[in-house]
Amino acid sequence: MDISRPDIKRKKKRQQWILAACAVVAIAAIGWFVTRLKPASPTVDKATVWTDTVKRGSFMRNVRGPGTLVPREESIQLIPAQTDATVIKIRVLPGTKVTPDTILLDLADPLLQQKLLDARLQLKGAQADYKNLQATLKSSLMDKKVASAAINSDYTQDQLQAQTDKQLFDLGVISGLAYNKSKNTADQLTTQHQISQEQIDVNTKAIEIQLASSQTKIDQAEALLGLYEKQEQSLEVRAGIAGVLVALPIPVQVGQHVAVGTSVAEVIQTDKLKASLKIAETQARDIQIGQPSEIDTHNGVISGKVSRIDPAVLNGTVTVDVELEGALPQGARPDLSVDGTIDLDRLSDVLYVGRPAFGSENSTISLFKLGADGKTAVRVPVKVGRASVNAIQVIEGLQEGDTVILSDMSRQDATDKIRLE
Repeated sequence: MDISRPDIKRKKKRQQWILAACAVVAIAAIGWFVTRLKPASPTVDKATVWTDTVKRGSFMRNVRGPGTLVPREESIQLIPAQTDATVIKIRVLPGTKVTPDTILLDLADPLLQQKLLDARLQLKGAQADYKNLQATLKSSLMDKKVASAAINSDYTQDQLQAQTDKQLFDLGVISGLAYNKSKNTADQLTTQHQISQEQIDVNTKAIEIQLASSQTKIDQAEALLGLYEKQEQSLEVRAGIAGVLVALPIPVQVGQHVAVGTSVAEVIQTDKLKASLKIAETQARDIQIGQPSEIDTHNGVISGKVSRIDPAVLNGTVTVDVELEGALPQGARPDLSVDGTIDLDRLSDVLYVGRPAFGSENSTISLFKLGADGKTAVRVPVKVGRASVNAIQVIEGLQEGDTVILSDMSRQDATDKIRLE
């Protein structure tokens, strides 16, 4: 027979309530603890990041930019057509080495032949007119000289007569009237003699002026003939310098009519090249004329120096010309793609580190600094100064010997700590 024990039932129920309450408290405590936990640091493959150690010392500031090899200004021979003409023959194709006398192409201008004939006839006519005028003027001058000689003869004779009559008058042989007549005749011929000499001088100068004027017509005819002859010679288009014939932007074709001044050929000297670099405008402000440079042609490195800086900015870049020094490597040619590095200055006794993937100079950037165990990295703000292609100055935030990650860590922008494995 079972005996009812209500106290045991109540005790058991109380224990169940106590256990339930303890379970609720435990769950709540665990939940609170979990909410207080920080999220686990993301893991990054150590082999995929690029690190560098902060150093103290000096480093060369430089900038880098792509570019091409281009001919120097004095090594380009652009050949224009000297007259309106038609291309009748092309003798040399682009890429061919040429000498100054190499004929590149032939032109034809029928109108020029007529001009040449007219110019030769005009020259002959001017020369004939000159000789005719010269003969006429010489004949006129000879007539005046003959007349002057007759006057001079009479002048000399009357002067002697006047002197003789003067002596006879002094001796009382002749009268004063006879002496005065002789003297007046001598004085009159003296005046005529002076005038005749002046006329000869004036006529001589007039002859020189008239002949010079006639000679000018000859010179004009010779100059015009020389111009047409030069144009005729230019119908055989020659290279003018030793070099390589290059293709024009719009090449000429056989049968094409070209106007005077139209470029029909271009020759460049391939041993006289310079590098034309495109430097980002933010990096070009410290570039100066004469700064040393290195040009990598991918088949050798050529030293040089900055020779020109374009004052204008185009598409965010500044064109910088570098004059090359030394022999060009094999394969160097115009339009060859190159990479150029320009040395700006040297910073001494400064903290510096490799240049990170992102971050400009004279700014504050954030980098992950490795811990002592080399397995964790913490984000730290770093104030940087002047930068080079491969290094940047550290002003605040890092110490000598610190190791930082320089790779692109934009995927970890939301965290301040990572683990390296």
